[in-house]
Amino acid sequence: MIATEHLEDRGIRSPDVLRAMRSVPRHEFVPRELANFAYDDKPLDIGFGATISQPYIVAAMSELLEMSKRNRVLEIGTGSGYQAAVLSRLAGEVFSVEVILELARTASEKLWRLGYRNVQILHGDGYKGWPEEAPFDRIMLTAAPSDVPTELTDQLAPLGRLVAPIGENEHQELVVIDKASDGTLLRRVVFPVLFVPMVHAE
Repeated sequence: MIATEHLEDRGIRSPDVLRAMRSVPRHEFVPRELANFAYDDKPLDIGFGATISQPYIVAAMSELLEMSKRNRVLEIGTGSGYQAAVLSRLAGEVFSVEVILELARTASEKLWRLGYRNVQILHGDGYKGWPEEAPFDRIMLTAAPSDVPTELTDQLAPLGRLVAPIGENEHQELVVIDKASDGTLLRRVVFPVLFVPMVHAE
């Protein structure tokens, strides 16, 4: 399991997030040949041009979402399923969209095998979100579009929050968008990040 002292040293304060990080076995979500590196605080390649984010980023983005068990969360970019597993410990329901079929299948099987029953995975285009299940109280993107797709902010409930890496190449920033009760979007930048680019379905 993740040792959370270094997360606390870097400013993660939420007891719920720290508890979730400790409870999710990251080694289950990395390729077998990288198991020895599973608990290093760095991203790892999972194939198909995708990565599993470093634990600090997973914790920081989860903390920024400020979730409760009353919340329905949309994740764009299932990848290995690790972030979805962490979200499942913090939210009531998690809906995750993955554009790469092989990743969607393996993550779905793995999450089910490990007992994460409040996560649903859809193979689809993350730019379109999951309109059939909208609105969502929280939305997280784990790949970077050049800007936030309107389809996603439209699926965000009033008083909801979206956390996403935004930008291109090395010029990306982690952004928090809050949706006011009248639909106004309030945006703030947290810190620079580097994520794989968000891609459309072919």
